[in-house]
Amino acid sequence: MTFIFQLTLFAFVSLSFILVVGVPVIFASPNGWTENKRVIFSGVGIWVLLVFALGVLNSFVI
Repeated sequence: MTFIFQLTLFAFVSLSFILVVGVPVIFASPNGWTENKRVIFSGVGIWVLLVFALGVLNSFVI
């Protein structure tokens, strides 16, 4: 169970870093929002899912 928690935490941190770097780059590019709206919403949706998954997994690990 600890390995699953660590893997989920690694995915969460990696996705957070990608979103912190990628979203401003997308907004700065011409037509970035209109062309990449689906990618941003998908990334944010997965991020929220990982937050809830980490909360549930944390109750099993500790």
